[in-house]
Parts: sequence; C-alpha cells; structure tokens
Amino acid sequence: KPPFSYSQLIAQAIFSTPDHMLCLNDIYMFITKTYPFYRPEEKGWQNSIRHNLSLSKSFVRMPRANDE
Repeated sequence: KPPFSYSQLIAQAIFSTPDHMLCLNDIYMFITKTYPFYRPEEKGWQNSIRHNLSLSKSFVRMPRANDE
C-alpha cells in the first residue's frame, strides 16, 4: 500500500495537470495508473476518495463545462 493519505493521493492527481483541475473519474484513473495497489473494480478506496473530497475544504467543486 502506498504511504500516502487519500488527500495526498487526490492532491498528486490534481497537481499532475497544468490547470490543477480534474473530474472525479480522472482522479480515480490517475490513482489506479500510478498506484496499481488501488484496483478500479474495488469500490472501498473510491468511496474514501469521494468522502475526502466532500469533507476537505482544500478541494473545491467546480461546475463542469456542460453544467453551466
């Protein structure tokens, strides 16, 4: 298991992009590609990612381009 908290994994994913923004599915894809320990078919860690995103004030939800 990688030695990072879920918040740290999310931050790694977000900061890997030039504009520092990712949708939830892209965060999942970054984590599964970077850390094979996290398998796409396992939902427990994905629930934890969503939980961290919803509770932490460090992450801001942005409307999608087609939601505006």
